[in-house]
Amino acid sequence: MAAARRGRAGDPRAGFRRAEADPVPAVPQGLLRAARKSGQLNLAGRGLSEVPQHVWRINLDTPEEAHQNLSFGAADRWWEQTDLTKLILASNKLQSLSEDILLLPALTVLDVHDNQLTSLPPALGQLENLQKLDVSHNKLKSIPEELLQLPHLKSLLLHHNQLSHLPEGFGQLGTLEELDLSNNHLSAIPTSFALLTNLVRLNLACNQLQSLPADISAMTSLRQLDCTKNYLETVPSKLATMASLEQLYLRKNKLQSLPELPSCKLLKELHAGENQIEILNAENLKHLNSLSVLELRDNKIKSVPEEIALLQKLERLDLANNDISRLPYTLGNLPQLKFLALEGNPLRTIRRDLLQKGTQELLKYLRSKIQDDASSASEEPPVTAMTLPSESRVNMHAITSLRLLEYSDKQAASIPEQLFDAVQSHPVTTLNFSRNQLQDIPPRVLELQDSVSDLNLGFNKISSISSELCRLHKLTHLDLRNNFLTSLPEEMAALTRLQTINLSFNRFKVFPSVLYHILALETILLSNNQVGSIDPLQLKKMDRLGTLDLQNNDLLQVPPELGNCENLRTLLLEGNPFRTPRAAVLARGTAALLEYLRSRIP
Repeated sequence: MAAARRGRAGDPRAGFRRAEADPVPAVPQGLLRAARKSGQLNLAGRGLSEVPQHVWRINLDTPEEAHQNLSFGAADRWWEQTDLTKLILASNKLQSLSEDILLLPALTVLDVHDNQLTSLPPALGQLENLQKLDVSHNKLKSIPEELLQLPHLKSLLLHHNQLSHLPEGFGQLGTLEELDLSNNHLSAIPTSFALLTNLVRLNLACNQLQSLPADISAMTSLRQLDCTKNYLETVPSKLATMASLEQLYLRKNKLQSLPELPSCKLLKELHAGENQIEILNAENLKHLNSLSVLELRDNKIKSVPEEIALLQKLERLDLANNDISRLPYTLGNLPQLKFLALEGNPLRTIRRDLLQKGTQELLKYLRSKIQDDASSASEEPPVTAMTLPSESRVNMHAITSLRLLEYSDKQAASIPEQLFDAVQSHPVTTLNFSRNQLQDIPPRVLELQDSVSDLNLGFNKISSISSELCRLHKLTHLDLRNNFLTSLPEEMAALTRLQTINLSFNRFKVFPSVLYHILALETILLSNNQVGSIDPLQLKKMDRLGTLDLQNNDLLQVPPELGNCENLRTLLLEGNPFRTPRAAVLARGTAALLEYLRSRIP
């Protein structure tokens, strides 16, 4: 049977007019039949060095089965075929595309990424229905002018090529909504970019740009602009008028100051790490009312203005590896702040061990300093202090004013009953019992279930979590790092408000499945365990998850589908035994890693 099928491949009766001269093995008939019905043909990863002629002529030639079966059922009416609208030729060995591509005028999607193309055929410009063109990861050095004639193109992916210039008329592609030019050799951007007024996402990362044209501000729909890893020394002042901008990436440039963005009221993320910024002014900050991520690590910033407290929606602040010697205590009042990185600064007023305790501890310390400044300078302990048998004081001020119940760093096997007695009816929101010798969660924690939102049990000897923990229904932050845990109870799915969980340095061999069902989670820290696999389809459902740390585990492979988790802003996978993605890919950061993984999806 197989031999007969092979014999027919070169048979002129097969209905492909040029099949005899076709040096490429024919595409399986079943695939072509399905494509005529669906209008979609996927030939990715088939080792093709050129596209078989009968693919270009799929809508013109009489199919082979028409010569073999003269009694057609309703399902076999080949003359009622659907025009091909989607053609995927990704991950092959194509060095060129034939001008015969114009024989597929109904194409809306053409994907030829990850090939060896050095040029594109001018005939592409005649595909009037084309909406998405992916020619990334090729060897293109130029773009044909004819490409600019496509009247309905919305997505153009040109990243990872060898482009050194773009046609001046690039702005003719007025319908474009997504344009990715990252990882090329561009040193300038055409001024006609100003005409791309429908563009929503523009990626110029990893090029050789020394400046941006001021006219870029005319892109009134632009929401995401990525200029990471160029040679920018300044940003055009007109950028400040881009009212739709939500994400701005300026990392790894040569900026000496942060741009002032008074009209960018919708800006949610500003990434400007690894520059040469020395001064952070109030003017840089005071208009950014929507900012949730501010990343300024690896600069030369010496001080942080008090106006940082105006960023009431800030969730992540990264100031690591700067020259900051002191922090404004008002930082502690930022209500949404969940991640604060300060390592690598010469801070004089904050002890190093406090920095290592994590964001919530640091913010509590800063808030307490505000209290100290506000209260009169008295060294007398408050009259409400109670003394425990161990000579440790119950800090009633912390309980009543800071809503904090703390008994940490005592190396104690249990928490004194008097500590819980002291709470009485005060609504304590934060419990810190870290750095002790606890083997179980103290049962009296449940007495505080109606108020506790932050529980720190890190650095203990806890080997299992009681299902009782799940009654802490207001919990938003749970720190269980450095314990002996191997699993979590399924009842934890009841913690529907949980946003952050730290399980680093435990003994998990599998990813705790219950976490997939806590959809409010924004941060999962699971480094330094023995996790062997993850389920990308379950993670995709966690649409609030922004940070996933799986460093130093036992992952033997990274599923490509993880690339579809596009909400992830931070994905850390270093220190695992998988071979791909390689370290060089990981080093490019989360966005590049996710893009790499997506490109590997079969």
